[in-house]
Amino acid sequence: MDAFIFFLILFFSSTFMGAAAEPNCPVNQCSHGGPKIQFPFQVKGDATKSNHPSGFEVVCKLGDNNKNMTTIHFPSYGDLVVRSISYGDKRLNLLDPKNCVHGVFLNLNLSLTPFRYFYGVKNYTYLNCSSRLPSNSYPEVPCLSGAGHHVYTVETSLGLPDSCRRVKSVAIPFQYSPYISDNSFGLGLSWDNLPGSEDRRLKDKTENSDVAPDKVLSISIFLFAMVVITVIVIKISHSKKMCFEDEEKHLMEVEKLLET
Repeated sequence: MDAFIFFLILFFSSTFMGAAAEPNCPVNQCSHGGPKIQFPFQVKGDATKSNHPSGFEVVCKLGDNNKNMTTIHFPSYGDLVVRSISYGDKRLNLLDPKNCVHGVFLNLNLSLTPFRYFYGVKNYTYLNCSSRLPSNSYPEVPCLSGAGHHVYTVETSLGLPDSCRRVKSVAIPFQYSPYISDNSFGLGLSWDNLPGSEDRRLKDKTENSDVAPDKVLSISIFLFAMVVITVIVIKISHSKKMCFEDEEKHLMEVEKLLET
């Protein structure tokens, strides 16, 4: 009984203390279950935020399923959907609403943004060809190809076929592969530490770690009540144990008298 009460108090105390001391960090979301938006990101037009770095503004837009989605605009390409944000890894995972990852790779100029590719990159050349190349050696990029033109990504050192012209050579995470159909694969971006971001995180941690006076009082009352309940339960348990021992002793004495 005593061990059970002890663990019960320990459980409730840790739960209550943890909930009370949890930082009340300012977080926005475009939709339930959507990525959490906090420093350095902010929702565009949020007047309550100030001194946020440029390039980290997101926009809440209504998607095809009538659900708000989180988007971020890139000047060289357009809007991409924010799939998730990992603040610990400084990783921004994106989806292309046009379902053409290589269209993003071809046109995205990250030098105009505070981001870089999360994965390692390698130089590849985009080719635009008037006739199809052998598919076993040159996988075609369907979302960039059309009637009369066929687009491929090849090693930069590869010779130029007669029916092709070079479109652009860019450093991207991977060349096109028909086995990769996910329109988010490779669209992971990262950002570097921002000036003052460490001071900001330290300030937020300090401010949010302070427990409000009313919470301190509530915690104190709760712990005091648990201690009182524990003492009462232990005393009752001890009293019942003593009564049981006295009754057992009395019965033994009666049995001895009967035997004589």
